[in-house]
Amino acid sequence: MPGSLEPLDLGVQIPYHFRCPISLELMRDPVTVSTGQTYDRPSIESWVATGNTTCPVTRAPLTDFTLIPNHTLRRLIQDWCVANRSFGVERIPTPKQPADPGLVRSLLAQAAADTSPLHSRLSALRRLRGFARDSDKNRSVIASHNARQILTDIFFSGARPGTDSESSGSELNHESLALLVVFPLAETECASVASDPDRVAYLSRLLFHSSIEVRVNAAALIEIVVAGTRSPELRAQVSNVDEIFEGVIEIMKNPIASYPRALKVGVKALFALCLVKQTRHKAVQAGAPETLIDRLADFEKCDAERALATVELLCRIPAGCSAFASHALTVPLLVKIILKISDRATEYAAGALVSLCSASEQCQRDAVAAGVLTQLLLLVQSDCTDRAKRKAQLLLKLLRDSWPEYSFGNSDDFACSEVVIPSY
Repeated sequence: MPGSLEPLDLGVQIPYHFRCPISLELMRDPVTVSTGQTYDRPSIESWVATGNTTCPVTRAPLTDFTLIPNHTLRRLIQDWCVANRSFGVERIPTPKQPADPGLVRSLLAQAAADTSPLHSRLSALRRLRGFARDSDKNRSVIASHNARQILTDIFFSGARPGTDSESSGSELNHESLALLVVFPLAETECASVASDPDRVAYLSRLLFHSSIEVRVNAAALIEIVVAGTRSPELRAQVSNVDEIFEGVIEIMKNPIASYPRALKVGVKALFALCLVKQTRHKAVQAGAPETLIDRLADFEKCDAERALATVELLCRIPAGCSAFASHALTVPLLVKIILKISDRATEYAAGALVSLCSASEQCQRDAVAAGVLTQLLLLVQSDCTDRAKRKAQLLLKLLRDSWPEYSFGNSDDFACSEVVIPSY
């Protein structure tokens, strides 16, 4: 074997024994298998995950699949990286070791034991939460040990009548909630929560907790439950709970600088709740239209799409249409968004404008004044979906009596593609 392989663009050669035999890349987390060969952890894990049961180099059978970290080789690689810093080589970070299944099982049992001291149960949950933050693999290991059921039982023990959500014991419920929202729940688990009025009421109360983290995690679990429940009746049962919209919308008002996750989780929960047609009026009454428009510029791309989808859903009911129409920035912002953020954003914005302009001549005038005509003509001529073109053509028909010649302006031309909004 040669001492090194081909030079990198950096102008330095990686020693052969620092390269993974599978990927031929510099190893970042070298591990040794039962045959004594060393590989980069992601590479050998992928090899085994595809059904291989032999060592890639020796072809000898792997007697077990335990991966032992090769700390000595990893330190040598790190020293080599430091020594070649002048060539632009960055030192590889010391990898966090994956969670041991036995330890995970022990920690879950410790957290679930009612007879254990509170501090011991809290410590177990916090260690599990740290593991879950580290990697997808850790989350998979935790989930494989019935973690969702254990965490659900711990969390909803606080839903019993008379339980104080601010008491010291409730800290256990809050820690279990923070870990529970990391995992997707099965449909049966979502239905179990949605069908229990006490559990839904408990989640609703937590939306007004003094801790913003608790409030956001409660909203996250509400979104998981509503989105994961197929039954329209159960979804409506959750969204019909008093003050649930108020709590979610209040979370969305939280300044991004103080807790960035609040806006993202809040709009996901609001969208899931607004998919329930019969309770959309509650969202309007709680101030969703004003909050969505006021925060529209703060959303990242994916969240902006979800926010605009929610705007379109709420514009489908008269109360929502009226509320959006009364906000001075609604129409100008929707016009500006067309062809600017993404394909989905364009379609949702156009759909909302169709509803608004169908209901209000003032909205028609505002749209024309904001330059919507040019945007729509570009949209119709672009390589866009039939759905988006139909919305654009309908808007053009609605606005034809309001077309002043001076309304034609310049606009960037963006392509768009197929978008689908739920028709609940």
